[in-house]
Amino acid sequence: MAVGTKKGLWLATSPDRANWTRSGPYFLMSEIPSIGIDTRGGGRRILVGLRSEHWGPTVAHSDDLGATWHEPDHGAIAFPESTGAVLERVWQIHPDAESRPGVVWAGCEPISLWRSTDGGEHFSLNRGLWDHPHRADWGEGFGGGAAHSVVVNNDGGTVHVAMSTGGVYRSVDGGDSWKPCNQGISAYFMPEPSPEFGQCVHKIAADGATAGRLYAQNHHGVYRTDDNADSWTSIAEGLPADFGFVMLAHPVRSGTAWVIPLTADGERIPPEGKLAVHRTDDAGATWQRSDSGLPAEEYNVVLRDAAATDSADPVGVYFGTRGGSVYASADEGTTFNEVFSHLPDVLCVRVAVLAGEAAPGLVPLRSASMA
Repeated sequence: MAVGTKKGLWLATSPDRANWTRSGPYFLMSEIPSIGIDTRGGGRRILVGLRSEHWGPTVAHSDDLGATWHEPDHGAIAFPESTGAVLERVWQIHPDAESRPGVVWAGCEPISLWRSTDGGEHFSLNRGLWDHPHRADWGEGFGGGAAHSVVVNNDGGTVHVAMSTGGVYRSVDGGDSWKPCNQGISAYFMPEPSPEFGQCVHKIAADGATAGRLYAQNHHGVYRTDDNADSWTSIAEGLPADFGFVMLAHPVRSGTAWVIPLTADGERIPPEGKLAVHRTDDAGATWQRSDSGLPAEEYNVVLRDAAATDSADPVGVYFGTRGGSVYASADEGTTFNEVFSHLPDVLCVRVAVLAGEAAPGLVPLRSASMA
């Protein structure tokens, strides 16, 4: 488990997802808004998007579970001088499919998409998205302009990116060209509530087994698409609130997803101050609430990337709060245990089952489909 916070990175390992050995902090006083754990080919590379107030943002990596760290001399991500842009933050690090070793994607601020072919050591700007005619009209979310979600299908041709505030964009040619795919997602704060783009989508995730199905947590609204984002339908009925940041999907089972609802804009707290995870097993038709092991009273937010699933059987669900607590579930979100407490604001949580590390009963699942 890798936990990125406002003031550094913490790591934890466990043979059984019940007993954890913790280490850190690494990069103390640097913000860690994004993490990727690349286990392709039996590897164990941890990639972190870090942001130092003194040195600025970059991507660093470790191949030995944090014992040593490496970063390029001139930064892993740098805008071409011709763009006139400067990197502010790395919001997302996404290792690609097993069939494309070395390919890693990054979503950044200002809103941009980057691709690496050397395991995340150097990235190239995706000019198709950067040069899109809509870019001048993409706004910034409350936390800044962010390309915060990257979903790539197994053949590499179809890529979805979600951004705040531009909405969902899709490429069917590996990133050469992009089109907005927001039909059905509300932008109630706009003069026209159903614009072509401009929606404030907080997070998207791909269903683990149904091709073309994705889920979205919006700025008010929870949605599903079954046609590769051509159209979206609401699945918020049954939830205590339709606001939130987290959207997780089961890596291999169709129809299972998790959200962590928050109350409306003026509050942004768990409903009634009671933190809970809500799970659907029927693609959003119904939802089940779970708070076993969570505090009876909690007023802190869970941010969009401060939640993750693993690839074990049963799947583990993990999340951290801005109050510095990190919770782990080894039973698909039915019960939780606190792994970390009193950390700085948790910005990102990522978890992976490492080859050769699993204890009896902790069985890695087969590779997940990415829509």
